[in-house]
Amino acid sequence: MATLRRLREAPRHLMVCEKSNFGHEKSRHKHLVETHYHNYRVSFLVPECGMLSKELKNLVMEIGPYYSVKNLPLHELVTHEFIHTFVKKGSFSALTYNTSIDEDNTAALLPNGKLILSLNKDTYEETGLQGHPSRYSGRKTMKFIVSIDLVDLSANLDSKKYERVSWSFKEKNPLKFDFLLAWHHTGAEESTMMSYFSKYQIQEHQPKVSLSTVRELQCPVLQSSSLAGEPEEACSALELFDWLGAVFCHADLDNQPYNFISTYRCPQPSTVVAQACLCTVTGFILPEKINVLLEQLCHYFDEPKLAPWLTLSVQGFADSPVSWRENEHGFQKGGEHLYNFVIFSNQDYWLQMAVGANDDCPP
Repeated sequence: MATLRRLREAPRHLMVCEKSNFGHEKSRHKHLVETHYHNYRVSFLVPECGMLSKELKNLVMEIGPYYSVKNLPLHELVTHEFIHTFVKKGSFSALTYNTSIDEDNTAALLPNGKLILSLNKDTYEETGLQGHPSRYSGRKTMKFIVSIDLVDLSANLDSKKYERVSWSFKEKNPLKFDFLLAWHHTGAEESTMMSYFSKYQIQEHQPKVSLSTVRELQCPVLQSSSLAGEPEEACSALELFDWLGAVFCHADLDNQPYNFISTYRCPQPSTVVAQACLCTVTGFILPEKINVLLEQLCHYFDEPKLAPWLTLSVQGFADSPVSWRENEHGFQKGGEHLYNFVIFSNQDYWLQMAVGANDDCPP
């Protein structure tokens, strides 16, 4: 009975699947990548490929940099100088790390200039700022969400609103966080970030890149026109999604009776490819970089290839206060928010978007 009770309490998950073509004028692929702001891991799998092209490998190696800064006062992100230097001259992202979204105060600066704060009840009341209860607080509200538009705020530095926000962060409740920072810009020096925050403990990082070749990989057969699959002809999008998770975990796919770790089996029908290239990039990765990578992967089929499809998967930070756009995100028992492209040789694609228990339905 205890086991049955735990199964019933398992958190629900949501996944949305859609299909389109990259050449379609109403394709949403760029917008959905651009509005998934805080990306932790990017992976792509290319069947029938033993080595990445020079162009693709160079692109992967040039995804960074990003930065970490310790004990950064929140008021530094609302100064006119910061907003003018970074927010108005590019796409700036910031996210607190070493924090738990369900328990701690967290903050995120979105590329659209919105500063999102997820605060516990005491801190929220101390700041004196206007916000709203978290959707995932339960019966007793213990978390509050505050959203501040920095571009709008900086338009009038003499306004009472700007004075209140500045006073709250600098004097009333001088919050400090460890942040991850990244900036997409044109025409500015990379050293700008390091010099601007030089009085704090700031470090530059390059994303970690892992390249591997998977031998004799059993792959599901797919038809780009059929998300639901076809009996004995093609696997569904959901079956592909599960299979891809097993591949990324390096699980065995043959369900051997002596295997006590994994009983998973590749969905049918399937085919065995001699080799597949698996590349994983881990860090604080901007949406602009992912869009460039996605475009390059689409060009993979400009010349005839043995592979009928490839995949690009992106995972968001589990403790980010948002998932897509400004949709509130919570952790509960998983914290996942991710998406996956299946790119077909005819430029059709499947897009799979998944979230956990404390999230709205993906856009």
